[in-house]
Amino acid sequence: MNEQETVTESQASETPPQGGPGASDGGSTADGAAPSRDQVLDALRNVFDPELGINIVDLGLVYDVRIGDAGDVDIEYTLTTMGCPIGPLIEDQIRQFLAAVPGTGEVRPEMVLRPPWSPELMSEEAKAALGIF
Repeated sequence: MNEQETVTESQASETPPQGGPGASDGGSTADGAAPSRDQVLDALRNVFDPELGINIVDLGLVYDVRIGDAGDVDIEYTLTTMGCPIGPLIEDQIRQFLAAVPGTGEVRPEMVLRPPWSPELMSEEAKAALGIF
């Protein structure tokens, strides 16, 4: 991969279809290749908001993912409310789960507050789990 991969907030909350054109094979990065966007998002689906019990990708908290050629991963994320105290916990879990992804270099999560989070950013599955229709 020679260019950085970026995922926008709308792409982050969508689960890519399995198979078909453009689908990631989830293959090995034994050749030292940087992780794919799908691999990063799959790892981030293990990071849960402890109050809501839903992962940060489906909640729409992941705004941007950039993956460099060397496997360094920059993640912009937000919280459901500005005063939410779980930012450090979320960042620790982001680093922990991405460390297990082959080819991952330095992980740099950054909390942003703009644009503010809203329920419209959640995946359909997250909305259903919270009773939002």
